[in-house]
Amino acid sequence: MVRRSVLFTPGDRPEMLRKAPNAGADVIVFDLEDAVSPRRKDEARETVREVLEDPEFDPDCEVCVRVNAEPSAIDRDLEELRSGAERLRFDSVMLPKATTAEDVRELADSLEAYDRPLPVLALIESAAGVLAAPEIAAAPATDALVFGAEDLSADVGATRTAEGTEILYARERVVLAAAAHDCDAIDTLVTDFGDEERLREDTAFAIELGYDGKLAIHPAQVGPINEAFTPDADEVEWAESVLAAEREADAEGRGVFEVDGEMIDAPLIAQAERILARADAANR
Repeated sequence: MVRRSVLFTPGDRPEMLRKAPNAGADVIVFDLEDAVSPRRKDEARETVREVLEDPEFDPDCEVCVRVNAEPSAIDRDLEELRSGAERLRFDSVMLPKATTAEDVRELADSLEAYDRPLPVLALIESAAGVLAAPEIAAAPATDALVFGAEDLSADVGATRTAEGTEILYARERVVLAAAAHDCDAIDTLVTDFGDEERLREDTAFAIELGYDGKLAIHPAQVGPINEAFTPDADEVEWAESVLAAEREADAEGRGVFEVDGEMIDAPLIAQAERILARADAANR
């Protein structure tokens, strides 16, 4: 499964929910939390259920539902989803404001109780969540850590800057925790969806940090994100050359070898394998 782009869509907008797959995102998130005003929560729950139980709604991408953060609201979210057809079309659940591994376990238990044992995408967007990121990633149900810079900044009283130095430690801690526990790491969003240059720069930096994908809040952001996270032809050619040379070196009993004047060892072999895996997943 590839999660280069993760697109949020408000849960109370049925026309947007049905059109969301057309944006080309790897993951579409039907949002019952921040994108919905408190007075429209029940309407959003019903709307999301109606779309997900429609047999004509069968997109070729991962469908995720972001539930609310409070346990009582989560129960209402899941109860509404349970009241629909026997099998609603969604593949994962996003948990906002995850602060402990117990938060994930409680959601996983609730999903089990509703006969929907699904992977959890844990959204890390508070100081407590950042500090607990390794434990949250280690929870068996956690399939991805998602970094939310805007809520984190509000939580700690930081001022958001273009450089992003105020969130850099947290951004790095989340991706490290995800890597340590074999989870996907999804980077924070760029709030100005009209600034494509800013989006491309921020996505390139996220890739340098080791992220697997990035959040989007507008369909226009999906294309640049997908493009950035898809290895280009030169990267694929290099990776193929490295692995071909590795096979030859293995046959000759050599642990270190050369490709186009570059000495190749285990870390670069691992990088080549990641490039080809990402290219393969993006082209499926």
